[in-house]
Amino acid sequence: MARSLVIKVTAGADAPERCNQAFTVAAAALASGVPVSLWLTGESSWFALPGRAKEFALPHAAPLTDLLDAVLAGGRVTVCTQCAARRDITVDDVIEGVRIAGAPTFVEEAVAEGAQALVY
Repeated sequence: MARSLVIKVTAGADAPERCNQAFTVAAAALASGVPVSLWLTGESSWFALPGRAKEFALPHAAPLTDLLDAVLAGGRVTVCTQCAARRDITVDDVIEGVRIAGAPTFVEEAVAEGAQALVY
């Protein structure tokens, strides 16, 4: 049974340390060979749009754009359907490789055999 991480990040620029921690853990897990699904919810939904991660800065932290690129290259990135809708974000707006999906998909991933869910 392979272990995997499902990481839900609920914070964006409104809570930069918590936001960056989620992206850092996702990228570190992928670098360690752990399959990762990163869910962007709440204010982190904005990072699914081109250029938004580049605007984020946190001292002594890896650039968010580099962490997001790493997760996109080796894992899965999903924006919550309701969160996207509340922000008028559509599938045509998001970075290539980002999908929009809802709670049933999150639950399916989170309860899959061998999965560990983390929420930031």
